[in-house]
Amino acid sequence: MEKTKILNLGLLAGLLTSVLLIGGCTTTDAEGGTNIWYMLIFVAIFFALMYFVMIRPQMKRQKEHRQLIEELQKGDRVITAGGIHGVIESISEDSVTIKVESGATMRVNKGSVSLKEER
Repeated sequence: MEKTKILNLGLLAGLLTSVLLIGGCTTTDAEGGTNIWYMLIFVAIFFALMYFVMIRPQMKRQKEHRQLIEELQKGDRVITAGGIHGVIESISEDSVTIKVESGATMRVNKGSVSLKEER
């Protein structure tokens, strides 16, 4: 996972540098004015990069988390966003009751369940 993040950051830095260099290379028309098409292309490339590097991966993570929440069942071992490990005792519409190692039960919001442990 860390290798992918480093690769994405390197790719982003390289692409942004390329875009900035291309954006700085504007031409002038016969009247000495800057050609507006180069600036529009620069802005379009910039937004495309932001979509593929930031927005699209975030949407994918949200979809995976939503699917995880929908598939929770009694008896699943889970980890909450706060790092609490436990086993699901019961599930309601918006919350989950988990039993921790000491035997105590805790009611947490469904959205705070971040991982499902494999048995």
